[in-house]
This record gives sequence, structure tokens and C-alpha cells, in this order.
Amino acid sequence: MTLLALEDIRKSFASAEGPVPVLQGVSLAVAGGEVVALTGESGSGKSTLLHIAAGLEAPDAGRVLVGGQDMAALPDTGRAKLRRGTVGLVFQQFNLVPSLSVGANLAFQARLAGGHDAAFCTQLAARLGLSDLVARYPEQLSGGQQQRVAIGRALAARPKVLLADEPTGNLDEATGDAVFALMLELARAQGAALLLVTHSARLAGQCDRAVHLRAGRLA
Repeated sequence: MTLLALEDIRKSFASAEGPVPVLQGVSLAVAGGEVVALTGESGSGKSTLLHIAAGLEAPDAGRVLVGGQDMAALPDTGRAKLRRGTVGLVFQQFNLVPSLSVGANLAFQARLAGGHDAAFCTQLAARLGLSDLVARYPEQLSGGQQQRVAIGRALAARPKVLLADEPTGNLDEATGDAVFALMLELARAQGAALLLVTHSARLAGQCDRAVHLRAGRLA
């Protein structure tokens, strides 16, 4: 079953010289339990496409279907509710809540979605190597540790659609491989659709398939 469908997505950004097209008719479907790598050069529009898939940015044209629901057809409150309950986000900026401990950050998304499972959060913390850090705050963590918290927060809500932008970019190779393996295992076990932006050919090779974004189109 297709859980994420991007249909003829188009997006341009304004510049002094006029509109600059970034996405020029991108269509992509990701089924439940499927892991798809999205590759492409820097500036090719990968992060923009991920933001559109999450409903954080609106396309100029095209449709985004999440679990069969058209994001654009929903009001702001409806998009936010769908995102909270269905979509897990792992972006490069981490976006951890500074005033919350690691444990509270891990549970944050699941609590918003009304699906917090304390035992599952404890299990995630252990598997991500965070068990000894749950009482700390983001400012007390390294970049790699913050990245692991951000990944755990997204997984804790058991999302049906998981969107990850270079999720292991701040981790050393061994830790990154272990965290990526956990993401794949949980996404597949939960039947989630995972769309992953990565520059790593090694990680892309572990996905079910890879698509390449070039000049605003999928190659």
C-alpha cells in the first residue's frame, strides 16, 4: 500500500532575476515497509522535496498524499494533525527542545500524537546508546548525540511515514551504520514508508531502491 505519494510536484523560489525553478514535475510513491533513498547534488532540491512531503512547505503545483489524504486539501490545523499523527521527521538541524531533557525530547513527538509508550522509549534510548544521557539537556550533548535523540524522537511515535534528511551526517561511520540499521529495522517492522535523503552511496545501497534528483527532476 502506498503511504506517501508525490504527484507532479513543482516549486520555484523568487530571485532578483525572477523565479528559479527547483522542482520541475517530481513524482514519487513510497509503499509501507519500503525504504527509498533520495540522492542528488547539493542544491538539487532534495531538502525542499522532503519539506513539501512533510507539509512544511507548499508546492506551487502538484499533490502530496499521506496515507491517502491530500495535504494541500487540508486546513493548517488538519495538516498539523496529520503530520503529528502520521509523519516522523529527522532533519539536519535536530530541532530538539532546549528546555526538555533527553528523555522528554524522545517522548515529545509521541506525546503530541497521543501515542506515548514509555517502555518503547526506554528501548529506543538503549538501542541508540542514550540510556546514560536521558537526564541531560541538549546543550550538554555533542552534535552526534543530539542527532541520535532526534532520530529516536521521530521513531518513538511509530510514524507511518518517516522522512529523514542526512540522518547519520553527524555520526561517525560505525555509529551511523548502527543507527541506520535500527531505522531500517523499525521502519520495516512498523510497515512505515521511509524516504531518506543521503549523499552516501553505501547507505543508499542498503535501501530497497534509490532515486536521483537532477535539474529538478528524478533521473
